[in-house]
Amino acid sequence: MRVLLAEDDDGVAGALTEALYDNGHAPARVKRGEDVLARHRQADLLLLDLGLPDLDGLDVLRKLRAVSPLPVVVLTARGDERSVVRGLRLGADDYLVKPVRLAELLARIEAVTRRATPAAPAARTVRVADVEVDLDARRVTVGGAEVRLTTKEFEVLAALAARAGSAVSRQQLMDEVWGDAFLAVSRSLDVHLTQVRAKLGRPEVLTTIRGFGYRFGD
Repeated sequence: MRVLLAEDDDGVAGALTEALYDNGHAPARVKRGEDVLARHRQADLLLLDLGLPDLDGLDVLRKLRAVSPLPVVVLTARGDERSVVRGLRLGADDYLVKPVRLAELLARIEAVTRRATPAAPAARTVRVADVEVDLDARRVTVGGAEVRLTTKEFEVLAALAARAGSAVSRQQLMDEVWGDAFLAVSRSLDVHLTQVRAKLGRPEVLTTIRGFGYRFGD
């Protein structure tokens, strides 16, 4: 996998680049946010540090999300809750605080790029009210107008749509969307579901089942 690494610290970048290469990835390192915006089309995943010299990483993420659904894993020293929530709301698929264990980083990269597999292959397009989810085309429309979701937002919605009318537990969602319920951060699911609800503009189609999980449609 082509991994674009945005990291201005040469020591950290060198260690990460070597580790990615040794584990079968094709890393490319950049130091500046502008370089991320110029080269993101050449990557399958972005590892993004927030402390870049020219642009704040959150600004880079916001600009990137306006043009691309590229999977993004934030890897930064900023561990305060405000930064984590802002990063996820701006479209990060995962958020890791340095220092991070290499095995965990590799597992999260794999989980972010893994696509949700629908439970019912026959139902490839799901419609609830005027919300239509095309699982094959990865397209969502509301009232006939297309709604743009990030990669992770679509995977959350697709996991629910594939079981439309059925309750899906939080553990099931985190395991399917993030690849491992034990590596997933519960707050990440909450933030992504909030974003999906806001973009759909149809809060009634996504029901929260207190103490268990969620349901898409009746």
